[in-house]
Amino acid sequence: MGCGTSISTEPQGRAMETEEASSPATPSPALTMKAAILIQGWYRRYMARLEMRRRYTWSIFQSIEYAGEQDQLQLSSFFSFMLDNFTHLNGSGPDLISQLLDPVVDPWLGRETCYELIPVAESYSGPRISFPLSVSHTNSLVNAFKEHQTLHARYALQLLWETKKLLKQMPNIVHMSTSYAKEITICGDLHGHLDDLLLIFYKNGLPSAETPYVFNGDFVDRGKQSTEVVLILFAYLLLYPNHMHLNRGNHEDHIMNLRYGFTKEVMQKYKTHGREILQLFQDVFSLLPIATVIDSKVLIVHGGISDQTDLDFLNSIERQKVKSALRLPRRSLEEPDVSRPYKQAHGPRPGSSHSRRQRPGAQTKRKRHRGLSRQDSGSSSSSSSSSSSSSLCSSRTPSCLSPRPCSSPPPPPVPFSVDGLQVPFLDSLASLPPPSPPRVEREWKQMVDVLWSDPKPQDGCTPNTFRGGGCYYGPDVTQRLLRHHGYQLLIRSHECKQEGYEICHGGNVITIFSASNYYEEGSNRGAYVKLGQDLLPRFYQYQVSRTTRKLTLTQRVRAAEGSALRALQEKLFSHRSELLTGFLPFDHNNTGFVSVSEWAQVLETVLRLDLPWRTLRPHLARLAPDGSVEYLSCFDYMGPGLHLPQVTPNLAETLVRYRTDLELIFNIIDKDHSGLISLDEFRHTWRLFSGHLGVALDDGAIDALARSIDFNKDGSIDFTEFLEAFRVVHKLDKDH
Repeated sequence: MGCGTSISTEPQGRAMETEEASSPATPSPALTMKAAILIQGWYRRYMARLEMRRRYTWSIFQSIEYAGEQDQLQLSSFFSFMLDNFTHLNGSGPDLISQLLDPVVDPWLGRETCYELIPVAESYSGPRISFPLSVSHTNSLVNAFKEHQTLHARYALQLLWETKKLLKQMPNIVHMSTSYAKEITICGDLHGHLDDLLLIFYKNGLPSAETPYVFNGDFVDRGKQSTEVVLILFAYLLLYPNHMHLNRGNHEDHIMNLRYGFTKEVMQKYKTHGREILQLFQDVFSLLPIATVIDSKVLIVHGGISDQTDLDFLNSIERQKVKSALRLPRRSLEEPDVSRPYKQAHGPRPGSSHSRRQRPGAQTKRKRHRGLSRQDSGSSSSSSSSSSSSSLCSSRTPSCLSPRPCSSPPPPPVPFSVDGLQVPFLDSLASLPPPSPPRVEREWKQMVDVLWSDPKPQDGCTPNTFRGGGCYYGPDVTQRLLRHHGYQLLIRSHECKQEGYEICHGGNVITIFSASNYYEEGSNRGAYVKLGQDLLPRFYQYQVSRTTRKLTLTQRVRAAEGSALRALQEKLFSHRSELLTGFLPFDHNNTGFVSVSEWAQVLETVLRLDLPWRTLRPHLARLAPDGSVEYLSCFDYMGPGLHLPQVTPNLAETLVRYRTDLELIFNIIDKDHSGLISLDEFRHTWRLFSGHLGVALDDGAIDALARSIDFNKDGSIDFTEFLEAFRVVHKLDKDH
């Protein structure tokens, strides 16, 4: 038995010896700590670099977005000029864009039952609604839009008519109470992101008496389903008028819609009755309330406030008369005796009929262009609409909507002549209209501030030079308004935030933004905020994505960064001539190289984007062995979509830079939306546009450009192909 025991234990002893021999030695605690610290350091540096990339990516997106808004403010000046002069120049009636800028009431559309004249075919398989709306109607509408169906024009017009009637009865500032519901949900910008709206409804519940909502403006533009988003919101507004409230945003503006996609979307989805639907949208947008107040403690507006914001005055204005915040109401420019004090104090106004009579031959031209004299009263919207108090408050663009005067006086106007017509430059102050009536001007200023302003960390109130409209308001301005009205919180939207929301001004201001993936897939979260009876904000974040969940953080950052850098490279290419002109003074020997600081200085001076150029340099330009920058390499990544030998490089660059503006202007000529305009119409449009830009082109250059894009020589121009020819493309894409 003892032997047996010895036999059975001997293999165990050998196994234990073998296990001890094969197991590694236990590391010392000091070595373990050193390894952990090393790994932690590597991880922190990696995450810091990733965060740096995420931040400059965000800065690129935001800077380019705001630069585009400034371009829109400039272009609106040209639209106003077109409005005042186009019908006289081409000898025909107003077109779509002219009607949008200063609409003529359509007798057919003026009839409340106009939609009844539109038949609904039996083959129509989309949603059918009747009024008053029921829950089943709104459910069918939501389900149809999920399936990418389009609401019939008859029902769309009827829905807009009913919404218009309801909004006429609502005050400028709506009051809500948490005593009727457990919580009120506030949502920010949606910008045509239907998936975000549906996700909010899925997570938070459909609008009802138990689930009231406030949607804080910017329902349309940029996104591809703006029509569906705004129709759903209007339907629930009609269904629950006491529990569903919509504030107006700066994109509920027909001039903004021209640039940012809503106008085009409506015309594509409603080819037959798109014009009538757009006119009704314009009326409905102008009737949207300006603000919402919860429990007399929380103020909700789209953009913000200024040091001149007067809520009592805002509540008394006729908001429907401010069709667009980008231009003063026309009635203020047609007061018969407004200019008399100006003339008495200053003499004839530059560009007025009195001053024109002093020029030789001016009377003949004035008779020839009698209808063109309206330029004096309304030739620009953003620069001239500010009249007596606005000024050139942006270094990037003078056409700003800030109601506050700046310290520097405006430069003298620099007109450009087109067939005897004085066209204001967009980058100069056009001939100012006479001072506006105080009441109308004050109404416009108040609306601009509420729709366009942004908060800033510093005290005070200054012109919003980055956007070109509204103001920057500091914590002191916020505190003063809240204290004056007995409020404790300001909720606003208007700015995209990476996490979907942001708290500033010591907790007194909340920014809420509800469109996720706004710039690029994975670029930002969306969010909404809920207020209960305690009025403590509770935030809920989300991100609509079918692919982002499968990507790592690094992959998401890389995708967004690539998109941002490509947009920035397009910006560099479209300003190639200006940048090269800026580099030359630093490159005395024409070597093609400048220092990093000089390179960054030129880029900021020309582009005015306020970006960390030194950090971005590795992505934009090559570095020489001596540390200097090869500035021509900035343009290696991009190129024009199509090379036209008849077009000079400078003209091609101009077309690339103003491609979006040209697309809108061509729509003025293309009345039947066929995509074709005649060569004569193109020549005339380009002369106007060259006047708008201050680019002096002779008729020969314009004719050469027209012939170069008449590819099939049929005497008409497919300007879709024309714009495609001047689209900036990445060279790798072009090669493929």
